[in-house]
Amino acid sequence: MEDYAPIFTIKSILMIGGHYTYAQVPLFDTIKDLLNHDRNNYDKIAHFAQGFIPAMIAREILIRKNIIPLAKWRNFFIICFCLAFSAFYELIEWWVAIFSGEDAEAFLGTQGYIWDTQSDMGLALLGSIVALIVLSKCHNGQLKELNN
Repeated sequence: MEDYAPIFTIKSILMIGGHYTYAQVPLFDTIKDLLNHDRNNYDKIAHFAQGFIPAMIAREILIRKNIIPLAKWRNFFIICFCLAFSAFYELIEWWVAIFSGEDAEAFLGTQGYIWDTQSDMGLALLGSIVALIVLSKCHNGQLKELNN
């Protein structure tokens, strides 16, 4: 069951953001008000998770299939994959905003922050790096147990 926890987590984050829109998640509105922030930062949590969780899923696949045996190259590829996925997601957001005819600002949830796209991608990048640094040793142990 714990194998599915990361997938359940990212699914939940995406569903909450999709339900309320990322700029209007109520709990983060409360946090915004309590801390006197200018914006609801739920989307930043989502983008960090967008790097963190796929990094471990990609790592699992690459190790189990022995696609990239050298750890340094594997980590480099995982980080590149997560950043590419984040960039593609940002492009999809942009295309939907253009073709939907809706207010792009409302759809994109930039909340007036001109560096929103770059910070979203930066947080996905950071999430992938943090996941690899923090979880790789534990993940190696789990994979070792599986192989025994």
